Amino acid sequence: MPHIRSALGRCDPGFPGRNGATLDTLTAGCPVWFRRAVKLGGSRMVGAATGEEREGGGIRDDFRRFADFVPLMMWRCEEAGQAINHNECWLEFTGRSLEEELGQGWRQGLHPDDFARHAALVDEAFAARKPFTVEFRLRRHDGAYRWLLDTARPLVEDGAFAGYIGSCFDITDRKHAEEHAEAALAEKETLLAEIYHRVRNNLQVMVSLIGLYGRAAPEPCRGSFDALGQRVRAIALVQQHLHEAPHIASIDLKDYLHRLASGLGQLRRAGRIGVTVEGRGTSIVEPRIANALGMIVAEIVAECLDATAETVACTIAINQAAPPGAPVQLTIVSGETTATARPGVPKLGPRLIAAYAAQAEIAVRGEATKADPLLLQLPEPRTQGRA
Repeated sequence: MPHIRSALGRCDPGFPGRNGATLDTLTAGCPVWFRRAVKLGGSRMVGAATGEEREGGGIRDDFRRFADFVPLMMWRCEEAGQAINHNECWLEFTGRSLEEELGQGWRQGLHPDDFARHAALVDEAFAARKPFTVEFRLRRHDGAYRWLLDTARPLVEDGAFAGYIGSCFDITDRKHAEEHAEAALAEKETLLAEIYHRVRNNLQVMVSLIGLYGRAAPEPCRGSFDALGQRVRAIALVQQHLHEAPHIASIDLKDYLHRLASGLGQLRRAGRIGVTVEGRGTSIVEPRIANALGMIVAEIVAECLDATAETVACTIAINQAAPPGAPVQLTIVSGETTATARPGVPKLGPRLIAAYAAQAEIAVRGEATKADPLLLQLPEPRTQGRA
């Protein structure tokens, strides 16, 4: 007997067969003799028989003999889509007889919510004579519905379409895990939204309080109160754009900077603040890094506003370099033309920028001027093994 492998699963050769032939075993541990071959979805497939070779008969009997060896739910249908066999594992699962499952009888166990979807997908596959995979719920012998993953391929015998052969895996535990993960994610998103709204409301209260105290303060101190209020508004803007990021756990840096730049442009002197973002490459960063960069950019804008007159345009240029295999670098240049600070406003920018950078392990040097641009080098992405 020739040595032929089964296409239904990985086979491990080496078991001696009768008369010196080789017996292949499926990973399920079921020895099967192969007598003939048919085409299964474009691949060589089996017409399986037991050790007793026989003359005559078709692949229907071959499938039945083979499938009952396999500890996996299997089915076979003819070219019109009528079920002509379900193996022992299938019948044990449903608790019904083979006669009850033949034809369209097995569909009585389909969950009502899956009936139409399953039928549409199978009809489309039959019309195209193509393989298909579908998930559906089937009633078990104890009345419980279990999720199954059904994978089927067209069967061709002697050049003619002969129906489908398929196998099913119970994926109920996986589906439940996915549902629990989705519920946990939804709960997390709700919690993050609540935290964001609370933070935003608290920042708005802080801005109002700073404004009240600033208006009541002596004239020499009002500039400092105005600068402080503006920075708190910038913090609120940074948090807003972090919250609005499509994926909070992994943020597209260039997209985030573009959105933040647009918001900062309306922070004060609407139309006279311009923040441009250029550069090549794509970089995905963690929230802590995005937050620190947002605070740094906001501080540079605030410093520019503090150092220029209300009628003067304030421009900030950001260039991103994300070469493959190398740390991401940002170059920031402030276009302020005058360095005259507002009376009573301390110049804390460099100290604040250094503090924000240290929180996210960002290497920083420079002063954001044309002569000495601010250079920021982001840390390497964290790996799972890193704390």
